[in-house]
Amino acid sequence: MSPAKVQDNHRRGYIVPVGGAEDKDSDPVILRRFVEISGDEHARIAVIPTASRLDDTGARYERIFRELGAADALALDYKRREDADNPKWLEYLHGATGVFLTGGNQLRISTILGGTDVARAIRSVNATGVSVGGTSAGAAILSEHMIAFGKSGATPRAGMVSLAPGFGLTNRIVIDQHFRQRDRIGRLLAALAYNPFAVGIGLDEDTAAFIDGDDTLEVFGSGAITVVDASKLEHSSMGSAAHGDTICMTGIRLHILNQGGRFNLHTRAATPPLS
Repeated sequence: MSPAKVQDNHRRGYIVPVGGAEDKDSDPVILRRFVEISGDEHARIAVIPTASRLDDTGARYERIFRELGAADALALDYKRREDADNPKWLEYLHGATGVFLTGGNQLRISTILGGTDVARAIRSVNATGVSVGGTSAGAAILSEHMIAFGKSGATPRAGMVSLAPGFGLTNRIVIDQHFRQRDRIGRLLAALAYNPFAVGIGLDEDTAAFIDGDDTLEVFGSGAITVVDASKLEHSSMGSAAHGDTICMTGIRLHILNQGGRFNLHTRAATPPLS
């Protein structure tokens, strides 16, 4: 699932994975910033609550985005694959200035919306400048390679993680969420041990990566982002390991970035926050 081609007269919109459990009430830094990059008082945000089984998830985000100053927000409640054919919802999606996918189970998103006009529309509008974000499961689905299942733990092991196709807005990163809270560095390392092409992005809760059209990531929120750069990987034992074996990996670079920190996905250069 490759990213949609950005035409010469356009700039790709922001891609915004959020680590889950973002502050929605007292100081919603992340959601306020999402409204700003989606047009601020002119923002028209399509909320996709497909990952959630809770009936009020979409309505809650509609209210939050409107309270934060968006001109409009509408939940497109895709619950079955046939819902993806709803012409009114598809029209709203194509006219949105921001698209936001809620948390829940990322496989609900991929099995209900994968391969549909909705998934194609999300890639297409992002390529024309529309911001697309998601929290927790909604973050995992954004990249080409999505972590579908995995186990907790700091040590990477063979069979520790299962990957599935995501929406493919970017192929430069593999995303993991609730990162420090659920001790997920082992499974992110295991994902990169398969193929070190992508950059591993481990998102703490209430923390987001705002990735602009130049593929520069900036951190917003109260936690940190763990960036795992395996581009200089010297050795991975994944190819010879039996299921459950620990994985030997050498030559990995790791960065911990908090609010204001940046990482360039092209040059692989990390920049600390300005003092």
